[in-house]
Amino acid sequence: MALFKTRSAAVYGIDACPIDVEVDLYKSGLNRDFMLVGMPDAAVRESRERIKSALMNSGFGYPNQSVTVNLAPAQVRKEGSGFDLPMALAILGAMGMCKGLDQHLLVGELSLDGAIRPVRGALSVAVCAREQKIANLILPAENASEAAVVEGVKVFGMRHLAEVVALLATPEKFAPRVAEENAEPLDESLPDFQDVRGQTTAKRALQVAAAGGHNVLMVGPPGSGKTMLAKRFAGILPPLTFEEAIETTKIHSIAGALPPGGSLLRWRPFRMPHHTISDAGLIGGGSGSPRPGEVSLAHHGVLFLDEFPEFPRNVLEMLRQPLEDLNVTIARSNMTTKFPANFMLVAAMNPCPCGFYGDQTRECRCTPAIIQRYLGKISGPLLDRIDIQIEVPAVPYKELRSNEVMESSADMRARVNAARQIQLGRGYTNARMPVSQIRKECALDASGERTLEMAMRRMSLSARAHDRILKVARTIADLDHSGTVAAKHIAEAIQYRSLDRNYWS
Repeated sequence: MALFKTRSAAVYGIDACPIDVEVDLYKSGLNRDFMLVGMPDAAVRESRERIKSALMNSGFGYPNQSVTVNLAPAQVRKEGSGFDLPMALAILGAMGMCKGLDQHLLVGELSLDGAIRPVRGALSVAVCAREQKIANLILPAENASEAAVVEGVKVFGMRHLAEVVALLATPEKFAPRVAEENAEPLDESLPDFQDVRGQTTAKRALQVAAAGGHNVLMVGPPGSGKTMLAKRFAGILPPLTFEEAIETTKIHSIAGALPPGGSLLRWRPFRMPHHTISDAGLIGGGSGSPRPGEVSLAHHGVLFLDEFPEFPRNVLEMLRQPLEDLNVTIARSNMTTKFPANFMLVAAMNPCPCGFYGDQTRECRCTPAIIQRYLGKISGPLLDRIDIQIEVPAVPYKELRSNEVMESSADMRARVNAARQIQLGRGYTNARMPVSQIRKECALDASGERTLEMAMRRMSLSARAHDRILKVARTIADLDHSGTVAAKHIAEAIQYRSLDRNYWS
């Protein structure tokens, strides 16, 4: 046999597409050429030496003929080292040493001794196999737990090339990997709100944000507890649903952010990039095939930006589109990739460069021009997309030394979950409520109408701010288990929009 074909997959964005690996052996005089076609990148072209050494060191030998490998479809660029295994098996098939690969999809990188190394995007590849109605998936053992969560595909985690050949020869001796049982999704190592003294208003605002999926900005002097509060925020969020876990795990798998042998993510991601991050690091991109950025790695979770104004202005402005559209589109000359970015933004900042503007106990050393230049790094349109804006003052000594037992994250999470259950009945969180549903779900009585109208006039709020106040008020009503939005709910929601008037006006 001189011609043989195996099946593989390539990851683009968060999805994988099927790739056919065709191998042809032929005589071409004295030289034994290895020709690889089908738009491979550098990592794929380097597979020649890895495959040759792996075959030789595994005891299979190497064909005494020229080899042509075609990766189809040819117009799609192939990247990464995951094609090593299917190419090696196709060569063995062309040599007559294995068969029966029509119902197998293969991915894996080969070491020189034939060992199979893990690859990125195993979950996306497993979904691709199911969609293509391919019964079996052979991939590195370290990726088996991740891929096994996809139903309808038998997943076999292999550690060596020889083991794969044995599987194909005697499949009855190998059992597919079984998906792990879903465990408690909460990461018990998360810090608890019970450790935070004082800051009752900030805790309440974060609870409202968690219940409705709203974005939050905290402004306060250094040491007031902004970062401490933010790091506890993920602990009061509801657990990931199975569909959310699949989508979130796909992104982390493609980015190589899953731990070795990891399966589905069990809790919502919490990402905290440094303010020196580049635009590609935050939004996604990079050379070659685009990679997900921090906004996508925070999908269905929290993106925490500490020292908010210290981020480059152009990087912050790039947040406006994903905050509105819940996804990121990255265009390249040969492809356009879309990554989901449905995250909650939690930002923290000082009121001025020295941090003590407006503080009653310490004197601010910044001039008005310096303060305005500092605050001006946060543009009006970006600020308008943050539903809840709160001030986090320094904690008084008496509260700091108080023996009062603070409310735990578990108690707060219970109320958040109850409010989220109400929103699930509507089909969306309040922060993602369609404009067409705002009048229906956020109907106001006469008192509420007067309160909102007065706020709109006095604070000169935009139409976007009007809608976001109503959405936050709806969340507060859900926390109160109220079917209607009352004036008190509107008043609290307006309070969360007044901070920008104190600093940015």
